[in-house]
This record gives sequence, structure tokens and C-alpha cells, in this order.
Amino acid sequence: MSAQVDTSNWPLPANGVRFITPPRLRRLLARSPLAQGCYPLALGFYPQAQGHRMHRPQPEDHLLIYCRAGQGWLETADGRLAVSGGDLLLLPKGVTHAYGADVDKPWTLYWVHFDGELVADFLKPLGKGPLWRIGVQPRLLAEFDALLNLRKQGLNLAHFVHAAHQLQVLLTSLAVLPARATLKSGRVLDVDAVQAVMRAHLHDALNLDELAAQFKLSRFHFAKTYRALTGHAPIQDFIQLKMAHACRLLDEGEQGIRQVAEQLGYDDVYYFSRLFRKVVGMAPSHYRALHQG
Repeated sequence: MSAQVDTSNWPLPANGVRFITPPRLRRLLARSPLAQGCYPLALGFYPQAQGHRMHRPQPEDHLLIYCRAGQGWLETADGRLAVSGGDLLLLPKGVTHAYGADVDKPWTLYWVHFDGELVADFLKPLGKGPLWRIGVQPRLLAEFDALLNLRKQGLNLAHFVHAAHQLQVLLTSLAVLPARATLKSGRVLDVDAVQAVMRAHLHDALNLDELAAQFKLSRFHFAKTYRALTGHAPIQDFIQLKMAHACRLLDEGEQGIRQVAEQLGYDDVYYFSRLFRKVVGMAPSHYRALHQG
């Protein structure tokens, strides 16, 4: 049986949107092999949502809220959190919560209720929530707008299967959004900035001490913060960027394996080949042969 959708009855303003997937289509989505992993139950957009408030005890679906501007609050069993523009809320099925707009500066938000057999797998890369301060991301706003186009389509399964895939893209895109952390010193560690330094050094060596020094952090605090933001060690990501560039060189040019290794700062071609095999899953020569067709 598909989940019951529990949306607010807050009165929509002129530019507000609230759209609920009809029960018949929810049942079809839940049975469709193309959509049953994760599909939308209801979605909407609330601009300057004065008076918006909701309490959901034991909800039967998952809810994603993205605050574009303004302020609001979220309350769970762990306490009350302030919400502002650029914050993302992920409220899982079965977890009691309440939320609402700030009285003086009411939030503007996108939201989508969803369910499916693979929702846990889609949400796992995001880690623990329920709130992420990701900033206002134009790409994410565009993905919500694309999903909201569902309300303009006919009530046939094909449009809703397509919307299910748009929702899945939106969820997976959250795992690769630029991440940043504000440290106790007040400095900000931005993963995009770190990886920009890595890309600038693809043709030479860069160790952890040198990378940490670029951001005026100790080796320990830099590595710990970077891993907390990405789930990976910084040098691991640096090697992966190098190997991705090696793939491009092998795809695009006629250089030998040794020349490719030297372009990436590896004097020992055998060491380069071992790294390449570890990251890519095959030797550089096999990779090149694979792409000659």
C-alpha cells in the first residue's frame, strides 16, 4: 500500500504551488520497476509562507524541504533548530517532527514528499541530518523547478515515471554539492577550493602537509575536517583526480604510458601503473585498448 500524504492546509498565495500525486498513480508508481525505488507523493513551492506551520506525528512518508529565503524552525525529539535561506531539511518516515515559518521573516521553500523501496539507499550518502546548511544552490533550485513541472502534465504514468527519475537525480545531486565547514577559528574550509588546489597540482606532487598549509590548518585538523565533509581522505581524492586526468590523456592522445605518468608527476611508471590499476580497475594499457574502438 502506498504512503498516505500528510501535507499542510496552509492557504496558498497567488504564486504558491501544491500538487499531490493521485492515489491511482501512486499505486502504479509503487509497482513500476522504473519508479518503485523512489517516487514523489506530493510537492510544492511556498513563497513567503506567512503562518505556515505543520506537526507530523509518525509520518508515513519522507519529506525534503529546501529553504530558499527567509527563516523558519524545525523541532524534533532532539530539540529545536533555526532554519534560514540555503538550509536543507530531510525528515524521514516514522520520525515525529514539527516545523513552521518565522513570524517576522517567513520562509520561502520548496518541498517534496516521497517514498519507495530504495529511499534508504538514496539517502545514505547524505549522512546524518536532519539539517544541512548548503547555501542557495542554483542547480538545486533548477532541479526543484523541473520537478514542479509535473503539475502541468497530463495524469498518465509516463510523466510520473519521468518525475520519479527527476526526484532521484535531485537526491543523488545532494551527495555531490559543494561542501564547506566553518572552523572554530572562524575560517571556512571549502571542498571546492581544496579540489581547485588539487587540480592545479595534477602535474606534480602534493602531500598532506603542503595541502593543509594552503588553508592555514594543521595536518590533523585539515584531514579530519575534509574527511568529515566528503567521507574521503584528501590525498585519496587527489589521487583520484590524477587518475581521472590520466584517463583523459589516454583517451585523447597518442602518448605512451611513461609519458602520461611523467605528465602527472610520476617518475616511476610502474608505481603509476599500480595506482592506476587500483583506482580504475585495470592497467593503463588495457584501458587504452578498451577505448580504441
